[in-house]
Amino acid sequence: MEHVTTVVIGAGHAGLAASHFLRERAIDHLVLERGEVANSWRRERWDSFRLLTPNWQSRLPGLAYEGPDPDGYQSAKEVTQFIEGFATLCRAPVRTGTNVTSVRRDGGGYRVTTGHGEIACRTVVIASGACNLAAVPGFAEAVPPSVEQVTPFDYREPGRLPDGGVLVVGASATGVQLAAELRRSGRPVILSVGEHVRLPRTYRGRDVLWWMDASGVWDQRHDELDDLTRARRLPSPQLAGTPERRTLDLNALTSIGVEPVGRWAAVRDGRALFSGGLRNVFSLADLKLERLLDTFDAWAREHDPAIGPVERLPPTRVPRSPRLQLDLRAGEIRTIVWATGFRPDYSWLHVPVVDGKGRLRHDGGVVDSPGLYALGLPLLRRRRSTFIHGIEDDAREVIGHLAGHLAARPTA
Repeated sequence: MEHVTTVVIGAGHAGLAASHFLRERAIDHLVLERGEVANSWRRERWDSFRLLTPNWQSRLPGLAYEGPDPDGYQSAKEVTQFIEGFATLCRAPVRTGTNVTSVRRDGGGYRVTTGHGEIACRTVVIASGACNLAAVPGFAEAVPPSVEQVTPFDYREPGRLPDGGVLVVGASATGVQLAAELRRSGRPVILSVGEHVRLPRTYRGRDVLWWMDASGVWDQRHDELDDLTRARRLPSPQLAGTPERRTLDLNALTSIGVEPVGRWAAVRDGRALFSGGLRNVFSLADLKLERLLDTFDAWAREHDPAIGPVERLPPTRVPRSPRLQLDLRAGEIRTIVWATGFRPDYSWLHVPVVDGKGRLRHDGGVVDSPGLYALGLPLLRRRRSTFIHGIEDDAREVIGHLAGHLAARPTA
């Protein structure tokens, strides 16, 4: 059996950042990756995918974007190349094509089983991501077989779907982007809308994510939030990274012919049943947007009063009589795209640290088992944790805790 001090699971940006700080502290380690470096960016993104964050925010420890378009948004291929460059820069000891099938407690450490053998280690960093599986509701099984169902993992571009109408379920970043792309391809599109986060692409002349950074919203720590569980479950904001830097909210979608309906609640006798109350859902999203813009304005008054004029978006338009049901057998809808979020896959983790809803029990990345850590999860330690540029501080602090654990237990 092979022995090493630390095993890092996953060679995306989070796992490589962990490797950077492990090397900095001279902790011997291995990074295990089931596919290739940045595997999910290579294999699990649709063709037109772009980051939500502007290029100038693409940074990892010791590496920042230096290209000609700082205000643009990287494609999946460009993100892959960026992360590959970081792996080379930090000389990460990555073993690609190494699938982890089991992690178990073993004495004072862990035993990691892979397709190529077993590794004994004192500590483990789980950096396998939060988006391993599509979160599709159970009633999807009741959808008539004549309707094709895909997730964002399956979707590539409109031409690969059957001809005809598309029902996109979910109005977070993925849902609104795919709904817009499908509608612009000439297809009828219905969008099922639940709770969502509305944002303008730019505000007062700056990218909205610049405001999140400058105003300190992204600096908010996990231990400062009243309802951390809810905050971690918030959908991604309605944003798209396009050269025009257009706002992609529900008003933009309805203006090109996308039909909004309520949250999909059930399937009965081949009919999709949608909840009412769209007006309340829209009003809540608009109210939260107003509060956030007020935060930006307050920051500007104190720090940069000369920055562009105050702006406000018009309220989200409510359809006069949104549908409450849709006959899935009638042929109007040929495809359903489940943009209903993602969840991690911990089926290989045989340590009792996963709750009944499949979430890892951790406090800022320190998992509820000595020597076990996590990186790359939403709002792990700060609001910016979700994004690539948010990993540096998280990884530094988590690896600092790991080093303290090793020092306190000098022998395995």
